[in-house]
Amino acid sequence: MQETTSIWKQALDIWASGGWGMYALAIDSLVIFYLGHSIFFRIRAKGYLHVSEKKMKKWIKNPGIGKGAVGKMIRFVMGAETLPQIATFFDELHQTEIAPFDRDLKAMQTCVSTAPLLGLLGTVTGMLATFAALATGSGGDKTMGMVASGISEALITTETGLLVALPGIVFQYKLAREHEQYKAFLAHLQTVCTQRIYKQNQNPEAA
Repeated sequence: MQETTSIWKQALDIWASGGWGMYALAIDSLVIFYLGHSIFFRIRAKGYLHVSEKKMKKWIKNPGIGKGAVGKMIRFVMGAETLPQIATFFDELHQTEIAPFDRDLKAMQTCVSTAPLLGLLGTVTGMLATFAALATGSGGDKTMGMVASGISEALITTETGLLVALPGIVFQYKLAREHEQYKAFLAHLQTVCTQRIYKQNQNPEAA
């Protein structure tokens, strides 16, 4: 218990040494990982990974038996009667299904790019504090303490900015792949649904 308390105390001391830039980095990191987890769980909640080709075609042929988010999408688009109409339905579907993920991924990318810049800003303010201490101090222990404080602020914020950005980049790459996979699924769904509508229009009895 004492060891855990000591570790937390050291962490808080290091945090305090980073100056005001640490608060900006904390907010930035919270936004990054909140958006990341939100995107991940929202994509996985669509359930498209568990819909096989056979099941998808079965639901397209009989939209009423479709289940989950994919079944709901199929019922929506298969309400079309013509090829132009189903194209319009899929355009609407992309606006509701893809656009929000595009927006959140761009926001996350911006926050990830901001993290090392915030760290660099902390470096600059820390070095300015160091130079100010050297310029105004008399060279005693107080001056050395101010110099050490400025250097600590400069180094800690730089390190923290990189520690936030590096896992953020990896997380963003993983989410981008999930997003592309989901887009590919919707593109394939559009192809199969369009073929179904085409067959219905060409030969309603056979369809």
